[in-house]
Amino acid sequence: MSDQKDTILVINSGSSSLKFMLFKMSTETMVVKGLVERIGTPQANLVYQRPGFDKLEQPIQADDHGQALDKVCATLCDPGVGVLKSLSEVDAVGHRVLHCGEYYSDSVAVDENVKKVIRDCFELGPLHNPANLQGILACEKALPGVMNVAVIDTAFHQTMPKYAYLYALPKKFYDEYKIRKYGFHGTSHKFVTYATAEYLGKPKDELNAVICHLGNGSSISAIKNGKVLDTSMGLTPLAGLVMGTRCGDLDPAVVLTMARKGYSIDEIDKIMNKQSGLLAINGVNSSDMRDTEAAAKAGNPDAQNALDMFAHRIAFYIGGYFTLVGGPDAIVFTGGIGENSVNSRKIICERLKALGVELDEERNQQRGKACVISSDSSKVKCIVMPTNEELMIARDTYRIFQGK
Repeated sequence: MSDQKDTILVINSGSSSLKFMLFKMSTETMVVKGLVERIGTPQANLVYQRPGFDKLEQPIQADDHGQALDKVCATLCDPGVGVLKSLSEVDAVGHRVLHCGEYYSDSVAVDENVKKVIRDCFELGPLHNPANLQGILACEKALPGVMNVAVIDTAFHQTMPKYAYLYALPKKFYDEYKIRKYGFHGTSHKFVTYATAEYLGKPKDELNAVICHLGNGSSISAIKNGKVLDTSMGLTPLAGLVMGTRCGDLDPAVVLTMARKGYSIDEIDKIMNKQSGLLAINGVNSSDMRDTEAAAKAGNPDAQNALDMFAHRIAFYIGGYFTLVGGPDAIVFTGGIGENSVNSRKIICERLKALGVELDEERNQQRGKACVISSDSSKVKCIVMPTNEELMIARDTYRIFQGK
């Protein structure tokens, strides 16, 4: 590695996992990536991969995130497979942090106050925030004196106006409990917003777009002048679209009805977040869009209905956001499904003809790269734009490290 101060380590800590990537920001090159999985179990495992080299996979002892990170650091500096001479080459660490409420609208260098905010938001992000904080604390111990940056998933959505993020509930629920729409996938929506503006040759603060992040978790954002006007996820990532295992929007009285039928709060939460969506309705007991599409093609009526439900809800949101942004420069597809599912894009665009969308069948065969998929005569440009959340985390970390 060079002496240039541009080496950024990206950390994404989950409840039982720690993903990492190392970037050289002068060229925005990913040097190495990997993860430690099953942290806290006897089956803890390290996966480590350098471009052009065989993947390394080995069992390790990782009772907590600190031990997992120690093993990652040791491997990064290993004389045989490592890419660093010492940990002193790491200039800053960027952390994916799920939730910081209304406190931050941009990524921020971690200090005691930032850690307090992350703790204070445990209730809003009970699965992710504690793990995110563990990753930060582990890095502070393993890399003393190195800047840590919190890249917050909800931050990009903080430009939503009050009329978009408030719920029509008694005011006390917002004033006392901060119950409101926050939105998620913000790092992806931010990356794709900037990448789309560059692709279209527009200043990012002039871009109007409807961005569809479609994957196992899915969300749509309305981008007006480069900022989020509205987004489909809400207080939690459960709201909005039909997803892999999440139900998305439903009548709130459904929850009350389920409770009256004897289901507990925890049971209802598990059903709506982990047992619903495509998994519940496609008839093949899989949350994977590829399995749903294959079953539909084979004539499974439940799978076909699942595809129609998926596309119907997305078209509903696109139509509304199309109006809110005053007609977008582009409708953008990203995420695992958005970038790779030719069929999903087709059945969504078929429902957008009233907006003047015309899909070019041949162009739509492209997967995983930036491209236009609408016809030249389409009144609205439809494009595919691959997302890169890790690079966005690295970019924000590098920007803050440089004091910009």
